[in-house]
Amino acid sequence: MKYFEAKKARIEIIPMIDIMFFLLVFFILVTLHMIPDAGLASRLPTSSTAQALPRPQITLAVDRAGVVHFAQRTLSPAQLTALLRSRGNPQALQVTLAGDKDTSLQALMRVMDACREAGVTRIGLAAQVAGAGA
Repeated sequence: MKYFEAKKARIEIIPMIDIMFFLLVFFILVTLHMIPDAGLASRLPTSSTAQALPRPQITLAVDRAGVVHFAQRTLSPAQLTALLRSRGNPQALQVTLAGDKDTSLQALMRVMDACREAGVTRIGLAAQVAGAGA
């Protein structure tokens, strides 16, 4: 009478392991997106018509003296052009300039010219929305 024999209960752990790995990967990816980009603290100019742009591949900080900073390095316009060219396909590269509130327009134009020399056409300017803690 094998029909009435009680089977020994088994706990299947393979689906539980799959779920644990999924949660681990999910939390790692979420944590990576929470880490802010490294850069210089600057007082961004405000704009009442600021819009959200796609996440840039490169964010350049321009201080009030017109010096360009990227990844804890200061770059000359020639070095910036060489760096952007070395990234491959410059037409697809999204660059955002984060100029200080007191940065001159001429300094920003020099950086934009260096970007354009490298072939970058997608250049954005970082700004805070007016009234959002200027």
